Amino acid sequence: MVADRQRGGDASDPEDRKPQSDEAHSAFTPPLGVPLPPPPEDEHPTSEFALPNGVAEPEAEPEERSAFAPPGGRGVPIGVHGPPAHPAFTPPYGMPLISLTKETPWQDRMRTMLRMPIAERPVPERMEKQEEEPALPVPRILDLTLRIGELLLAGGEGAEDVEAAMFGVAHAYGLARCEPTVTFTLLSVSYQPSLVEDPVTASRTVRRRGTDYTRLSAVFRLVHDITTQGLTLEEAYRRLAEIRRNRHPYPSWALTAAAGLLAGGASLLVGGGIVVFLAAAAGAMLGDRLAWLASGRGLPEFYQFVAAAMPPAAMGVALSAGQQYVHVQASAVITGGLFALLPGRALVAGVQDGLTGFYITAAARLLEVVYLVVGIVCGVLVVLYGGVHIGGGTLNPEAVLQRQERPVIQIVAAMVLVAAFAVLLQQERHTVLAATLNGAVAWTVYGALADTAGLDPVPATAIAAGLVGLFGQLMSRYWYTSALPYVTAAIGPLLPGSAMYFALLNFAKNELNTGIASLTKAAALALAIAIGVNLGSEMARLFLKVPGEGALRRAAKRTRGF
Repeated sequence: MVADRQRGGDASDPEDRKPQSDEAHSAFTPPLGVPLPPPPEDEHPTSEFALPNGVAEPEAEPEERSAFAPPGGRGVPIGVHGPPAHPAFTPPYGMPLISLTKETPWQDRMRTMLRMPIAERPVPERMEKQEEEPALPVPRILDLTLRIGELLLAGGEGAEDVEAAMFGVAHAYGLARCEPTVTFTLLSVSYQPSLVEDPVTASRTVRRRGTDYTRLSAVFRLVHDITTQGLTLEEAYRRLAEIRRNRHPYPSWALTAAAGLLAGGASLLVGGGIVVFLAAAAGAMLGDRLAWLASGRGLPEFYQFVAAAMPPAAMGVALSAGQQYVHVQASAVITGGLFALLPGRALVAGVQDGLTGFYITAAARLLEVVYLVVGIVCGVLVVLYGGVHIGGGTLNPEAVLQRQERPVIQIVAAMVLVAAFAVLLQQERHTVLAATLNGAVAWTVYGALADTAGLDPVPATAIAAGLVGLFGQLMSRYWYTSALPYVTAAIGPLLPGSAMYFALLNFAKNELNTGIASLTKAAALALAIAIGVNLGSEMARLFLKVPGEGALRRAAKRTRGF
């Protein structure tokens, strides 16, 4: 009884009457006598991510894929050929992997890499790692790169091709993060091993420039062997030293004779005869010897052109004064002499640099052309002024304007002109014939358009120059060499020698309006030649394999003026 009373007393204790959980005090607990609601079907019926009634269920999620695969199965994954789904925008999975095969010319491969951001460039191929792999001789690689670029720039190669060659050499020896820079007289290259290391920069200045396309072709072959065959640094330095020590392929007397043939062939193109041919050749050879003499005395190139322009002009004035004894077209003699002096090579290179985005180098080269033309103007004007106002000469530009249609003679004269021009440029002997045929085709096309079809000389010149650039680029890719030996000499017959002479003669006669009009025509013809050659070279890429798998060759600039 005592125990029962104790248990009863315990049961009547307020602490024992408390519920075993907190549900009894919950505001959502139904009162006594109300049945409990059924349990919910979903675990989270009020989630804000739940689909409303009437909305279809989403499709099943695809299996887990790589983070680098295109979303939704669209586009082209890395390493698979084909265009992306949205070519106008950068794909969300990045740019396709580029594989630059060695079957394509190194010029195109290196241009493609130079126009890519540095993070997207392919990594250089590395040899199998040895137990103790030696460190890269960065200073020697940069020195070799600069020396090769110096020879190319001094030989008249375009800035884009020089940068491509420098990058190709550095990339072939394992310098991936390398940036070459080319201006008119300065070469520099910078290499940064990694993002946390200091860059190594070297530069070199081009002090002296000359025309030797044989040496230029040898350097191109060296770069080709470095980028495809993997020459060692010692072998590359040895071959580079041999190239620098090689003598010019033609002696000085051959160059003087070539200058005479060039002037004689140009005089036949503008209507001259055998007497005019001999007189123009004699004046050009005498001017060439005077230029060599001025060069030997250390005079600047401007005065060399002044000295070289005076003998042909003097020869033309002398023949004009003796018209009563010998009836010849004296104006054709001076015109032929101007053909041998016009800086067509520098003009084409300057315009090409401007079209490819190297504006500083283009401006410097075009300014060089202006100085050289001013030197020619000074030399010819001094003689013409003396002949017209002092000696009583009667030079008549209309005599040359009345051209005679002599297709066979003019084509032969154009071939003689181109062959002589190729010798003056110190080209390899096996390239002279190809350049001569290229120039003959260009002159034939120009004659058919300008003389037969009656087309304006400016577009006719541009079309003919475009064919020169097209064939020259294709031949250079076939021989894995520079395009300059096949292009520069071939544009010789198209140079505006007649328009330049008419402008100078009218200036000497104080007919400024007519002189300015002729000078403007000469400038238009020169620009048509340069633009036509560059356009033909770019059109040649339509027939060439684009390097890289699934990657397009990007343009030099995409600014569109802003």
